[in-house]
Amino acid sequence: MARYTPPLRDIQFVMHELLGVESTLKTLPPYAETGRDLIDQVVEEGGKFCSEVLFPINRSGDEEGCRWSEGGVVSTPKGFKEAWEQFKAGGWPTLTCDPEYGGQGLPLAVGIAFQEMMNSANQAWSMYPGLTHGAYDCLHAHGTPEQKSLYIPKLVSGEWMGTMCLTEPHCGTDLGLLRTKAEPQGDGSYRITGTKIFISSGEHDLSANIVHLVLARLPDAPAGTRGISLFIVPKFVPNADGSLGARNGVRCARIEEKMGIHANATCVMDLDDAAGWMVGEPNKGLNAMFVMMNAARIGVGMQSLGLIEVAYQNSLDYAKERLQMRSLTGAKAPDKPADPIIVHPDVRRMLLTQKAWAEGSRAFAYWTALQADVALAHPDAEARKDAEDMLALLTPVVKAFLTDNGYAATNLAMQVYGGHGYIREWGMEQYVRDARINMIYEGTNTIQSLDLLGRKVLGDNGAKLRKFGKLVAELVEAEGTNEAMAEFVNPLADLGQKVEKLTMEIGMKAFGNADEAGAAAVDYLRVIGHLVLGYFWARMARIALDHADSADPFYRSKLATARFYFARLFPETAALMRTARAGAASLMSLEADLF
Repeated sequence: MARYTPPLRDIQFVMHELLGVESTLKTLPPYAETGRDLIDQVVEEGGKFCSEVLFPINRSGDEEGCRWSEGGVVSTPKGFKEAWEQFKAGGWPTLTCDPEYGGQGLPLAVGIAFQEMMNSANQAWSMYPGLTHGAYDCLHAHGTPEQKSLYIPKLVSGEWMGTMCLTEPHCGTDLGLLRTKAEPQGDGSYRITGTKIFISSGEHDLSANIVHLVLARLPDAPAGTRGISLFIVPKFVPNADGSLGARNGVRCARIEEKMGIHANATCVMDLDDAAGWMVGEPNKGLNAMFVMMNAARIGVGMQSLGLIEVAYQNSLDYAKERLQMRSLTGAKAPDKPADPIIVHPDVRRMLLTQKAWAEGSRAFAYWTALQADVALAHPDAEARKDAEDMLALLTPVVKAFLTDNGYAATNLAMQVYGGHGYIREWGMEQYVRDARINMIYEGTNTIQSLDLLGRKVLGDNGAKLRKFGKLVAELVEAEGTNEAMAEFVNPLADLGQKVEKLTMEIGMKAFGNADEAGAAAVDYLRVIGHLVLGYFWARMARIALDHADSADPFYRSKLATARFYFARLFPETAALMRTARAGAASLMSLEADLF
């Protein structure tokens, strides 16, 4: 009974009124001709595909799930293969890929809108092209010319698909423990043997071939992460002309039975003397794989943004239609036996929380994609470096902050429905189940927090963080005398100053005891998440104030949501900074035997 309508008006607001995507793209030679009309046309057509093709098979796909049969054959749910064929026919796999390999060469700032809508419509289905694009990114950055010409055109067209194979039964986060072996052969290939688990899209019936990117160890590799190499291990070994050759020694041993994303095949993959070819340099495979992993982390953030949006749309519909009790201030629908539940303050709190997370996260994520375009294509080296620094700093925030909020928001959507939210027929419980994995895979949110604080902030003495802080300071200075903006920029300015002090305090304590960083990291990431979202909500509020006299209700809604965010969600930072300062002692003093 759920529905999904692509949020085109807000997407266009973020792209054109907030971010000025078109003007930035004009400074980037590969995208200089990408104008607003083209951007809007692509987004609108993408929205139709998502709402008309992907959304109708979301619930049925969840109920049917993937099926494993003897020989390692995996079948996707009814309609999934047909949707993939339509996806290919529409040219959607090629959207942001390099024209040299058959891509359309559009910027990531356009592709990310399509990515959001796919995830709203059908997260499990969207993971198949998502992993494929990650494999494309990795090979495009690190493949040899021969590897690129053989594999990339097939990945771009969607004829072949891709995965990344990292996790093993005994190691997930700590990849330095992995045991999969790679034995060199005389012809330049390797024989790969081992077992990988939790491999999303590891086996399926959507494409003729699957290109696995596998982490493994050479015989003489040093211990730990310094001894990991990356290999292409195709399901079918391609001939020189790109036609399919022999079946390779990589098979799906089983598919996992999971809490959510039932329609994506999460596989245990056995590699038995499988033929593989090295990507990049020996023992530097993790560096090459990070191209794919970082793209995947932003992609997971987009999964949660998509779920926030679709869950919000449906809980809003329900709140306007469901009649229960009367308003505390008197009947609002006297002609009906009860008022719609949207009249009740706490229902509005739940709806506005979802709305604020969705719209704020959209602004943040789309800006991040635009930074990726600048980092890739700006003619000025300093501009590229600044954008690279912003990506490095904020990728863990996109992943962790958006997915934490996504799980909270889908739970709020289910709560709006009351008992009906817990019942399968309404669709809300699926969004909760699907959203839960996003906080775990592609590096748990705790790992993202440690990465942000330890590597991205303390690792360079706060240099990257100061670059973002400069953006905040410039906004505060520009609007400091604008009384209408005081309710937005004053708390933002206050948090900016407090973040500087908090960072210095944690850094000093961590210098003497590294556990202090571990104890503060999760709270610290949420503080930075609010600093970023607060910055974008203040900018959006400024635009809404400029349209205060407009007859368009969109701007009144935007301004009211900004006020809600700063009044109800942003103040979370006060408690977070207090707990971040609490230190490691209360966590580490208790002996393990006394738990």
